[in-house]
Amino acid sequence: MKLIIRGAKIIDSKSPFHNKTLDILIVDGFIKKIGTSIPNPDKADEIQLDNLHVSQGWFDSSVSLGEPGFEDRETISNGLNVAAKSGFTAIALQPNSFPVIDNQSQVNFVLNKAQGFATQLYPIGALSKESAGKDMAELYDMKKAGAVAFGDYNKSLDNANLLKIALQYVQDFDGLLIAFSQDENIKGNGVANEGIVSTRLGLKGIPNLVEELQIARNLFLLEYTGGKLHIPTISAKKSVQLIKDAKANGLNVTCSVAVHHLVLTDEKLEGFDTRYKVSPPLRTETDRKALLKGIKDGTIDMITSDHNPIDIEHKKMEFDCAKNGTIGLESAFGALMTVLPLEIVIDKLTSGKTTFGIETEKISEGSKANITLFNPEPKSIFTKSSILSKSKNSAFLQTEMKGKVYGIINQGKLILSEKK
Repeated sequence: MKLIIRGAKIIDSKSPFHNKTLDILIVDGFIKKIGTSIPNPDKADEIQLDNLHVSQGWFDSSVSLGEPGFEDRETISNGLNVAAKSGFTAIALQPNSFPVIDNQSQVNFVLNKAQGFATQLYPIGALSKESAGKDMAELYDMKKAGAVAFGDYNKSLDNANLLKIALQYVQDFDGLLIAFSQDENIKGNGVANEGIVSTRLGLKGIPNLVEELQIARNLFLLEYTGGKLHIPTISAKKSVQLIKDAKANGLNVTCSVAVHHLVLTDEKLEGFDTRYKVSPPLRTETDRKALLKGIKDGTIDMITSDHNPIDIEHKKMEFDCAKNGTIGLESAFGALMTVLPLEIVIDKLTSGKTTFGIETEKISEGSKANITLFNPEPKSIFTKSSILSKSKNSAFLQTEMKGKVYGIINQGKLILSEKK
């Protein structure tokens, strides 16, 4: 592969070429030269796109793909192609398949399925066997096989002792635990944020307290045991403050927020549209603003699409009965650009790699070419034709987007969202 990217503005705060518009020569998967008007005597392929910007390849820390077991929702092969065309050069795969990814053979299965794609797949192993919350899964074996972290997707561990033991156990091999935080006893049969909207609509409420109590408990456990803990998809104002205080006290804790919690609120539930039924639920404007503030002040470490394909049979039903989840890879960048500045968006889509122990490549000569190509300016409406996933359960349908993803370069491959 020999390729020249022409006139690209480089957005990479760790690169000596940050904010400069230059040509980039890529040879055999490595950045050979960065400069002005790079000559092309060998007639290498050239990329020249409108208002082209490039950054380090984006990473999504929470992606569900269904396979094995739920291939009707999404397959690994199509999911990785969707991720590539959405600008992501790496994804962390959640273990919520059937069977659950809770042992070495399941980690090997998904890694083998992901061979040869431009977007790299990093499995998250289940923390407990079958994600049932009772017995610890084979964490060390999964780590050796290639798992980058351990957690039960969208399931909170009621058993505090199991989380305590797991935090102590994984320190022997520098493991990362993921603790989805939601007190199931208080949540009960709740389906929407507890507040004015849920009361008006007659929907059972899920108070912010559900999340805040569990985060507080998990942080106390982390303080007791030491180790590394990641708290995914926080949604409440007080959660941001709890994590901010924990970091100030020296705890090794990171957290993420889902794109939909930064852009949408529970006001969207007025029509009982199940596309907006997610876990944790969409919260209030006050919470949304607190999450954006947490992004800007560095409390929240990364942004995820929390991509979760759900088949129509489990979405097109009464709100109370429908499954939680929205797809989000295709809409992530365009939605974020409507609420955050470009450099913060890029930082929060790339910095999560460090937390998960994934190699980062700044845009400089001699580095591997792990690059996302995009235009931050064009506006558009996100429609069904924008969806590349097998499942169509997007919370962002008919939402105005800003920015356009052109594609990625990674693993010696160029993937463009549209043919040139």
